[in-house]
Amino acid sequence: MTGSVLISGASIAGPALAYWLGRHGFRPTVVEIAPALRTGGNAVDFRGPVHLGLLRRMGVLDELRAVQTGGTAMRFVDADGRRTMEMPSDFAGGDVEILRGDLSRILCAAGRETEYVFGDSIAGLAETPAGVDVTFASGTQRTFDLVIGADGVHSNVRRLAFGPERRYVRHLGYYVAGWPMPNHLGLGRDTLNYNTPGRLASIGGDHRDPARAGAFVAFAADELSYDRHDTGAQKRLLHERFADLGWEVPRMLAALDQADDLYFDQICRVDIEPWWRGRVALVGDAACGATIGGMGNGTALIAAYTLAGELAAAGGDHTVAFRRYQERIRPFARRAQNGGSGAGRFLAPRTAHGLAIRNWLHNQGWFMTMTYRVVGQRSAGIDLPHYEGDRQPEVRPTDGRSRRGQ
Repeated sequence: MTGSVLISGASIAGPALAYWLGRHGFRPTVVEIAPALRTGGNAVDFRGPVHLGLLRRMGVLDELRAVQTGGTAMRFVDADGRRTMEMPSDFAGGDVEILRGDLSRILCAAGRETEYVFGDSIAGLAETPAGVDVTFASGTQRTFDLVIGADGVHSNVRRLAFGPERRYVRHLGYYVAGWPMPNHLGLGRDTLNYNTPGRLASIGGDHRDPARAGAFVAFAADELSYDRHDTGAQKRLLHERFADLGWEVPRMLAALDQADDLYFDQICRVDIEPWWRGRVALVGDAACGATIGGMGNGTALIAAYTLAGELAAAGGDHTVAFRRYQERIRPFARRAQNGGSGAGRFLAPRTAHGLAIRNWLHNQGWFMTMTYRVVGQRSAGIDLPHYEGDRQPEVRPTDGRSRRGQ
């Protein structure tokens, strides 16, 4: 295979897809709008034999385990700090939990055949019979055989190739936000969570720096109109929603005022059919994302593996490969995605009665056993084919180097 493939996004789905394309002989290029790989970030997890099996076949499982967080326990407390509910570390952390930045770094380093272009983005796409003419925000113009959007629920590639986001992204009734703050509570690898109806305030210890912590909030709301790039407006909105709460919230809001790193987004899901148009396709959250609770990281790995394998099996014929890719992945991805539909209701039930029911259920052993079983079935509910050329990787250096170009 010698086909050139441009991938937008260097978080998880993008580097994973680039890795498998390189293994099958394609020439992948990843473009990332950030000036460099993002460091730190929230913890993400993998669970079950399918997720771990793919990581092992990529040759990165041992590296991930070497820097795993050890999981994060979730303790729910009332205004006086008394425990109301607790979720063990393996519930949220799965079999392997790792900071998103570490995961991206390791996946990028694994794809030695990949060209990485940082600090740029796709500004225009024009499909021709021979390929896709791409205009970058920097003004550079290049032509690729295929273009893949691996750039998340707010995908730029999806917008350019398929149309406005409002057609495909559905609000699920909640918003979430996160920012750094001092670890004044001396928290370790766990989080404290405080609820009032329709709202959650949470503080979790930093996995690397014991002096630092992360603030996280969730709140129920109809879809809001706000500028995703205006952090000042987002901070004002958060103050409006949480200014009347006690517990540790005043300290959290004081840290928010000083924070230069704010994550703010709606809990939403992506529904689009089909996942491709001509020579452009979507993978990961861009195709079937759910903001929280949808096992998006594991699904991204599986989808990347399958898309690359189907392209190889079809000899690079995207008209065959894109259809087979979606047929194989869509049922599994939708089941995983549906798990995220209740994430907001779990984090911040809208009523006092709903909070009481959630706490009571999750304190029952039988309910937790059932929940573990459902989650396990969801993560393992797919049989992946072995594609020709899908051989075990050679032993490679672990110095984190990969080829990058401009």
